[in-house]
Amino acid sequence: MTPLPRLAGRVLKTAGLGALALLGGAALAQPSPALDRASFSIGAFHADPTFNAAVNTNFGRLDSGDSKSSSVTMPRIKADVLLFDSQGLSFDYYQFKRGYGDSLASNFNTGSGTVTTTGTANLDVKVDFAKLAYKWWLGSGNTVLGLGLGAAYYRVGLDLNATAAVTGGGTGSIRQSDSDDAVAPLLEVGLRHAISPDLRLFADASGVKKTGSSVRGEIYNAAVGVEWFPMKNVGVVLDYGLTDIDLHRDSNNARFRVKLKGPSAFVKVRF
Repeated sequence: MTPLPRLAGRVLKTAGLGALALLGGAALAQPSPALDRASFSIGAFHADPTFNAAVNTNFGRLDSGDSKSSSVTMPRIKADVLLFDSQGLSFDYYQFKRGYGDSLASNFNTGSGTVTTTGTANLDVKVDFAKLAYKWWLGSGNTVLGLGLGAAYYRVGLDLNATAAVTGGGTGSIRQSDSDDAVAPLLEVGLRHAISPDLRLFADASGVKKTGSSVRGEIYNAAVGVEWFPMKNVGVVLDYGLTDIDLHRDSNNARFRVKLKGPSAFVKVRF
């Protein structure tokens, strides 16, 4: 499978070439001052994560519960291309990668009663997420509303190394490694308001839902922010965002959930 950063580059290149081809044959009107013909942003998402993982093992079900840890900074890139003055393509990519060390405990029923499993575990988590949407922008003044439809790609890896002890005797080690990826339908909504051509406010929300496969679940994103361009074509973007990733794997009844909240900062180049 094509690595996701390389896939992101191919998507951006294809979108850019397609936009140039389409725009080359069309007369361009002046778009809303809240929008750019094309833009590229690179930056980072600084988030406070809350993590929860549960998985079935030979020692019963192990559940981390809600585990909070120190903040993490994730690289992030975005790109937008405007087509036909009121339609366009929107791309977003980020990666979450973190290791956790925590105690795990579970209770499960057997023929002779309830068995308690206790232990310690190291969890290494990696999530790659990318989305591409086609947007329709409604309005032509300083405020526009965008509705988007597209697809999201995600890959989740979870490595578990644990030691466990069962009440009544018996200890052992657990080593499991799971990695899954999927493509899911995506819905987006966005609001843009231009205070001036160089100072703008925005709000975005998106949702992904995957059903009917071995890995199913939902991914939601929301953010509000501001764009400021001290130079004509180069500016900074600041926002505060929330991300909720909740996925299930049927083969071992595993659940993975991570909530991220915090600020993002980007350098944005517009054309």
